[in-house]
Amino acid sequence: MPMILLVRHAENDYTRKGHLAGRLPAVHLNQRGREQAQALAKVLKKAPIKAIYSSPLERALETAQPLAQTHQLEVRIHPGLVELDYGEWQGKSLKGLRRLKSWKIVQSMPSLMQFPKGEMILEAQYRITQTLHEIANQYADGDWVVCVTHADPIKLAIAHFLGMPLDTYQRLNVGLASINALFLDHQSVRLVALNYSPTLWDVPEK
Repeated sequence: MPMILLVRHAENDYTRKGHLAGRLPAVHLNQRGREQAQALAKVLKKAPIKAIYSSPLERALETAQPLAQTHQLEVRIHPGLVELDYGEWQGKSLKGLRRLKSWKIVQSMPSLMQFPKGEMILEAQYRITQTLHEIANQYADGDWVVCVTHADPIKLAIAHFLGMPLDTYQRLNVGLASINALFLDHQSVRLVALNYSPTLWDVPEK
């Protein structure tokens, strides 16, 4: 089975200030985020990486680039790795969103949640898992493939592959610039690393 490394993008000003960036354009890594991306590339310098895929959003691409340069690989953009479409929640502060009644649905019964003018969480989970199967099917046993994406897609994928009910996926934490690794093919899956943060700079989001 190929090894799939699910990497969350590094820090940007939206994550630092507690805002939901979603699919907003031009959300770039800040200085700390650029340092995290460099640290990530250093940690994975000797890994036998065959390919690097990324969400089309800038913060993911900028996280992937130092690693791609280290391994002399091109970053392959895959739209299936994009962040959830949070609709009207996009760009808003998490502090303000927590006051909404629908926030409780996101946390306790996400299988029922569709973001206002946005994506259903259930559909997002299907999108990301199908994307990862599509990518994994292109590689041989022992190949390492990096997919740089976002927190919710990673949590949704891991919950699915571990057989967790969708309504429990928020129990998982995926830190900035963290590595989550699993062996994956069409028949089975084995999780080998969860929320490994090489820089130890990130803490669980409150």
